[in-house]
Amino acid sequence: MTGKVILVGAGPGGRDLFTLRGAEALQTAEAVVYDRLVSPDILELIPQTAERVNVGKENNHHPVPQDQINEILVRLAQEGKQTVRLKGGDCYLFGRGGEECEYLLEHGISFEVVPGVTSALAVPAYAGIPVTHRDYCSSVHIVTAHARAGKPLDIHFDALVQTGGTLVFLMGLSALSEVMQGLLSAGMSPDMPAAVISNGARGNQKKVIATISTLYDAVQAAGLKSPALIVVGRVCELHSALDWFTPLPLHGKTIAVTRPKERIGTLSKKLRALGANVIECPCIETQESEDTALLKYELTDRWDWVVLTSPAGVSAMVHALQRAGYDLRALYGMQFAVIGPGTAQALAAYGIEADLMPDVYDGAHLGQALVDTLDPKERVLILRSAQGGSELTAKLREAEITFADVATYETVYRTDQGDLLRTELANGTLDVVTFTSASTVRGFVEAVGDLDFQAFTALCIGQQTAAQAQSYGMQVKIAKTATIDSMIACLLEE
Repeated sequence: MTGKVILVGAGPGGRDLFTLRGAEALQTAEAVVYDRLVSPDILELIPQTAERVNVGKENNHHPVPQDQINEILVRLAQEGKQTVRLKGGDCYLFGRGGEECEYLLEHGISFEVVPGVTSALAVPAYAGIPVTHRDYCSSVHIVTAHARAGKPLDIHFDALVQTGGTLVFLMGLSALSEVMQGLLSAGMSPDMPAAVISNGARGNQKKVIATISTLYDAVQAAGLKSPALIVVGRVCELHSALDWFTPLPLHGKTIAVTRPKERIGTLSKKLRALGANVIECPCIETQESEDTALLKYELTDRWDWVVLTSPAGVSAMVHALQRAGYDLRALYGMQFAVIGPGTAQALAAYGIEADLMPDVYDGAHLGQALVDTLDPKERVLILRSAQGGSELTAKLREAEITFADVATYETVYRTDQGDLLRTELANGTLDVVTFTSASTVRGFVEAVGDLDFQAFTALCIGQQTAAQAQSYGMQVKIAKTATIDSMIACLLEE
């Protein structure tokens, strides 16, 4: 059976401007053909089982020519794969989506188009510029300032100037001088406000506001680079009064989040809401243990307490019980101790309230809380990572409390973002790396190799994590309590 191709506009930035229909299409894709400007956090939505084809289109450099992209889409569909063509911005606005659909139609391939949020409207909005305003203009005109190789710009400047509307030029940074001169020659006032916005709608967005006669020199002085767009019109005067994005407290900060993929969203979302440019780079992965022999053996004995040291350990416990032929009833009558509120919340999702949680969320304090609470005859079953630290068990051993330490999962160091992280470090553009465990520190170091770890701030969730970061020479900031909100509060302190 022939597959279907869905053209999906990915929008101008990250996942927060990605449409719900686009996300649905991506999550059910069997193959995805994507462009360079698609945000990494959107690419994270692609199923692990899907075939990925990076066609890498950028200005004046197409490593995969358009005719080959067309052929790839047809081939994947003819292989029976549900295929998503993922394009930056909107598919039909200077994205050659119409050409791709015509080619699919010629070859009998069914298709669907999911519009995306276009940068032509979203980016000015993130820069405080409404493209239309009753007091300033009544129209907006979107123009491509990208000429075909070896050919001059094909823009009717006289007609554009006569409209009196806002002009938005896409893909025009390399032709900025030519565009401004074209407007001047067509009679536009040299004092007409104009702007260039680079990396629009992202946490590293930058803008330059000037006039059409001074914009080129101002952009050169500021060093703005692609991707960028140009806005010309009196609405640019509102850029300061209506700028809601730049004043956000973390705007301009590039922050890498290293949490496991299944738990990365909460921290990333909160950082983006504060204006940060977030790089999601899970540096560890949880692999649940298939071997349940030890767990089966220990469950033949009597235990009074179950101890869990991470949210991942909660789901690993439930799945280990299932693989061993049990369910949560096997733990009936036992009390539960957890390392912190995240683990308590994960446990509560299964209808179990934690009976004990330390005031300080680490292994040593969890061990001490157990020692202070337990009757000496009570017995403890610890279900955690194979790489679990010794602080917890050392406290129990000192107090001569009987315990069993069963590994229900293993922490594996792995990331798909190693190249991106190394580039950010080499360019000096990485401001903060967040670490929520010592293992995320080790995973990050393994991903990037031997680089300068003093070029950024390591934001750590607790003392043990900070100690691991300091062992690599990182400059650390430590959250007052081991929670995501406390980490963010620490980051906001200056």
